[in-house]
Amino acid sequence: MTRTVRAASLLAALLASACASTNFSSTWRAPDAKPGTFKGKKVVAVFVSQDEALRRGVEETLAVELNKRGAEGVPAYEIIPTPEIKDEAKAKARITEAGAAGVVALRLVGREQEVSGSAGGYYAAAPYTGVWGGYWGYGWGGIYDPGYLRTDTILHVETLVYSLEQNKLVWAGQSKTTNPSNVDAFIKDLVGKVAAEMKKSGLIKS
Repeated sequence: MTRTVRAASLLAALLASACASTNFSSTWRAPDAKPGTFKGKKVVAVFVSQDEALRRGVEETLAVELNKRGAEGVPAYEIIPTPEIKDEAKAKARITEAGAAGVVALRLVGREQEVSGSAGGYYAAAPYTGVWGGYWGYGWGGIYDPGYLRTDTILHVETLVYSLEQNKLVWAGQSKTTNPSNVDAFIKDLVGKVAAEMKKSGLIKS
């Protein structure tokens, strides 16, 4: 491999490590899920997390994205008091009272790190002899390539969409986000992809 090619590969690796991307590794849609199931209806956005501030941020952002795509998104924190969020009976009563037709639940199910890289090495053939015809050509032509070592952080999030009118799961997916730069960017990217997938599957329509 030439030095130019190796340098280009290193640059690409560094740029890749600096960018975050979210993609769904798997999705599923109930065969009997009706098109437009949540069009114009209330859909509760839930993020299952012990971090209250983070939970509210994700729920609010997801609700906004659902609104953009034809549903009436409602953050769970707006209708379910924090002390009741883990109590199924109380949460159900609150959601039923709100007249919601569905629930979109997000949960972080995995975090891992992947390490990749390449070994360093010298790329030159001239020996250490005289200055001319030896070292001079070696010094400028033989460049040490230190290689690279990169650690990627990968987050896996589970998304489940329930129809409350049927009390059944109508859509599910697991997404993979590589190297999120910050929490806000990660949330915006993730929920945007979730809402887009729901619209793509026909569950919500503009």
